[in-house]
Amino acid sequence: MAGALPAGDPVPPDGALPAAALAGVGERPFGVYVHVPFCLTRCGYCDFNTYTAAELGGGASRDGYAALAIAEIRFARRVLGTARAPVTSVFFGGGTPTVLPPSHLAEIVRAIDGEFGLAAGAEVTVEANPETVDERVMAGLRAAGMTRISLGMQSAAPHVLATLDRVHEPGRPARCARWAREAGFEHVNLDLIYGTPGESAADWAATLEAAVAAGPDHISAYALIVEPGTRLAARVGRGEVPRPDDDAMADRYLAADDLLTAAGLRWYEISNWAAGDRARCRHNLLYWTGGDWWGIGPGAHSHIGGTRWWNVKHPTAYAARITAGVSPGHAREVLTASERWLEQVLLETRLASGFPLDGLGGKGRVAAGAAVASGLLDAAALRSGRVVLTRQGRLLADGVVRDLTG
Repeated sequence: MAGALPAGDPVPPDGALPAAALAGVGERPFGVYVHVPFCLTRCGYCDFNTYTAAELGGGASRDGYAALAIAEIRFARRVLGTARAPVTSVFFGGGTPTVLPPSHLAEIVRAIDGEFGLAAGAEVTVEANPETVDERVMAGLRAAGMTRISLGMQSAAPHVLATLDRVHEPGRPARCARWAREAGFEHVNLDLIYGTPGESAADWAATLEAAVAAGPDHISAYALIVEPGTRLAARVGRGEVPRPDDDAMADRYLAADDLLTAAGLRWYEISNWAAGDRARCRHNLLYWTGGDWWGIGPGAHSHIGGTRWWNVKHPTAYAARITAGVSPGHAREVLTASERWLEQVLLETRLASGFPLDGLGGKGRVAAGAAVASGLLDAAALRSGRVVLTRQGRLLADGVVRDLTG
C-alpha cells in the first residue's frame, strides 16, 4: 500500500478554501479525478492507495462506492460556490476503476455533469486492467460516457509480467485495444513499464513492437521504481532479483523514443508519446500546466488556485467522513509564489513545448545557456525563447531543472 500521507495544515470540516484560491475558478481549466481504490489482486511493484477485498474493513465496499463519490462531487460544488466551472476532463484512476460496473461509473459522470457541467468535447478517461474488460464491458464504458481508455499492458514478456505480479496474458491488451476501437473509443493508450528485473533489451523491443502493433494513438512508458514497502522491494532487499540498472533504464528509454517516433508517435511529455495533438491526454496536461482539479475518493489529491489538499487514505475513513457530511480532506497546504514557480518550471520543462526563458531568473538563464552547450537543451528553441530538453536532456531532466532553478 502507499506510504503515509504528507503532513500539512488541517482542512476545515466544511472544506472552505482561501478566497485567493477561489478567485479565478472557472477561468482556469478545471478537471475532476476520481480515484477508485479497489483491485482484484495487488501487483508486487505497486504502492498506490489500493485495496483488495481482504484488506477492506467495514463501512466501505465496491457496491456503495459510487454513492460516496457522488456525495463528494456535491460537496465540491458547495465548496466552489456558484462560479461556473465546466469540467474539461475527467479521469478515473486507481486501483482498477473497471472493477466497478460501467453503470456505476456512468452515475458518477452524470453527477459531475449535473453539478458542474461537462465542457463541449470533454475528455473522459478510464484506466483498465486488461483482465477486467471484454467486448461487453467496453461497450458499457463507452455508453457510460468514456471517450478515452488507458490499458495497463506493462510488458509483452510473460516472465516480466510474472515479476511484476501482473496476471493478464501477454496478448490480451492488444485485443482490448481492438475492442475499444470497435466500441467507439476515440483514444486508446497503452501503459508500459521498463527496467523490470530480468527484462532484456530484446524483451523491451518486443514489448514496444507489440504495443505499436495494437494500434493505440498514445503510449506511456515509465521506468520501474522500486517503492519501499512493496513485495518487489522486499524481493530486491533479499537479493532474489536485482535492483533496476540506471544505464539499462536509459537504453530502454532511448529505444522507446526511437521506435515510437518511427511509428508516428511523438513525445510531448518525457514519458508520453501521442499521434498528434488530439491524442494527447488533456487531463494530464492540466496537471502539468497548473490547472485546477478536484480529486474524488480516498487518498485523492486536489489543487485549486494554489491550494493543494489530500483526502484520508482508507476507504472506511473516507466513507465515515462523507457520510457525516464533512470534508474528507486529511491535510492541505497553500503554496507560496516561489513554490508555484518552482513546480511550474519542473513540470513545464518536462513538456515538448518547454518553459519560457523569460520565466527564469538571471542565474537560470545562464544555466540554460550552459545546458545548451552540454547538449541538454535545444539551441534553436532557446534562441526562440523556450527552454526545451534534448533527448539527452530528457534523461537528466531533474538535474537540468535543479540548475535552472538554483
